[in-house]
Amino acid sequence: MRDSSRLTRRAALGLTAAALPVYTATPASATTVIGGERLAGGGIQVRGATGLPKKITARAWLLADCDSGEVLASYNAHRRLPPASTLKMLFADTVLKKFERSGRYKVKDSDISDVPSGSSLVGIKPGITYTVEQLWQGVFLRSGNDAVHVLSHMNGGIAKTVAEMQAKAVDLQALDTHVVSPDGFDHKGQLSSAYDLTLFARHGLKDDAFRGYCGTRTANFPAGGKKTFQIQNTDRLLTGAWGLDVYKGLFGVKNGYTSNAGNTFTGGATRGGRTLLVTVMHPAPGTNAVYEETAALLDWGFGKGSSAQSVGALVDPLSEGGASASPSPSKGAAGASGTSAAASGSSRPSPWRLAEGGAGTLALLGGAGAWALRKRRRRTAVAGADTGADTGSGAAVESDSGDPQGS
Repeated sequence: MRDSSRLTRRAALGLTAAALPVYTATPASATTVIGGERLAGGGIQVRGATGLPKKITARAWLLADCDSGEVLASYNAHRRLPPASTLKMLFADTVLKKFERSGRYKVKDSDISDVPSGSSLVGIKPGITYTVEQLWQGVFLRSGNDAVHVLSHMNGGIAKTVAEMQAKAVDLQALDTHVVSPDGFDHKGQLSSAYDLTLFARHGLKDDAFRGYCGTRTANFPAGGKKTFQIQNTDRLLTGAWGLDVYKGLFGVKNGYTSNAGNTFTGGATRGGRTLLVTVMHPAPGTNAVYEETAALLDWGFGKGSSAQSVGALVDPLSEGGASASPSPSKGAAGASGTSAAASGSSRPSPWRLAEGGAGTLALLGGAGAWALRKRRRRTAVAGADTGADTGSGAAVESDSGDPQGS
C-alpha cells in the first residue's frame, strides 16, 4: 500500500481516542440480535409462503419490503462476512450530505496515496479538479476506491471517516458491522452481514442523491483539460452487462467483489407499487451468480412471496426514534427491539456488541486506530476480531466489473 503521510504511534492513538467512542465486546450471554428472534437462528426463515428458489448458494441472504421494513425471508441474516464494496453504502450514508454536489475539489497526491494496491479505480488523477458529483459518480458507478479516499480526505481523513462510519452503523443499529477502511477493501476484521447491508441500503434510499447515484447507468468523467471518458455502472442487473438482461424495475443499489471476500450485492426493485430489497453474500463462484441469485429472490418476492408473513424487521435508526435493543439474558430469550415486529436473541453472536457505560455512552475498540497505525499494510490486523467470522486471507484483488483493476 502506498503512503505519503506517516503517523507516529502516539499521534495515531490520540486521533483514535478523539474520534472514537470506546467499544467493548460483551459476553455471549448478553448479546442481542437486532430485527427479530427468528433472524437469530441459522437456516432459511420464511413464513406463509412456499416455492423459494432452490438453487441459492449464498452463505447469507435477506429479502425485505423496503417501505414497511418487514423481512420476508432470510438465510443466516446476521452471519458476519467481508462486505467488499457494498460497505460503500455505509460510507455514502455517512458522508454524502456533507458536501454540495456542485462543490469543486482539486485532488492532491496525498489524497490517493493510501489507496490499497489491487483496488478498483475510477481513474482519479492528482492536479485535476473534480466536482463532488463526479466524485460520487466514481464511488457508485465504478466503485472507485480512489474516489472514496478523496472524499474521505475532504472529510478530515481516513481515521475520522472510519470513526464516523462506525458511529453511523451504531445509530442504524447495524451491530454486525465493524469498519476498518471506508472503501470496503479486504482488511482483517472488516465485517458486516446481510441484515446490516440491507439497513444501509434502506437508509440511503431515503436520500434523493443516494438513489440518483446508485441508479445512474453511465456518466462522463474528467480525464484532464476538456477531455472526458465514459464510465458505466458495474451493477450488471442495472445495465444488462455480461450476458444478463436488465432486471425489470431495478434501481440499484450496490455490488462488490474482492478475491478474498467473493461477491456481495444489495439490489432494489419496484414492481406494482411494491419495493423490495435483497442482499446476497458470498454465493458459489460464478461469473453472474450473485446477480442471478438476487434476481431469483426478487422474482419470488414479487410472485409467490407476496403472501409471505414477516419473520423479522429492518429497524429504524436510533436518531429517528428507533427503539434500542436490550440484551437477552439467555439464548432465545425475548427482548425489546427496534420495531414492534422484532424480538431479540442470538445463536451466533458478534463480539462487537454495545455495552452501556456509566453515562450511557456507547463504546467499541478498533477500527480507525488500527487503520491509522497500520495503513502501510495491505491487510490491517484488528485486535479482538471475531474468530467465528469469515474473513478471507492473503492479498486481495478488487473488481466489481469482473475485470481486475490495478492487479
